[in-house]
Amino acid sequence: MTASDAAAVPGLPCDVEGPVFAEPWQAHAFALAVQLNAKGAFTWTEWAAALSRELARDPADAPPDDGARYYYHWVAALERLAAERGLAGPDELVERKTAWAEAYQHTPHGRPIELLR
Repeated sequence: MTASDAAAVPGLPCDVEGPVFAEPWQAHAFALAVQLNAKGAFTWTEWAAALSRELARDPADAPPDDGARYYYHWVAALERLAAERGLAGPDELVERKTAWAEAYQHTPHGRPIELLR
């Protein structure tokens, strides 16, 4: 995604090269949404509605967001859309999360994380 493409996403932090993320997992979640849209899993209008629903679930008394909570909502919206569209069921999502946690916990710092299953 280029900086000009990223400008279409309100509030997305960008520099001259494109989106900037505080943590690698945020970039992965963002890229996953872009790829699922590109593959026709959902339209941007459907994505915006799903993300809006997740953001609305944030309690009124939640502490100020440092930016990370936004991406937790992003992931929740992806999971909900994946389940609704039959892309991945709840059991499969749990299995993938477990596999991901195992992989990153056993990957040396600075090395790419590889999922073997």
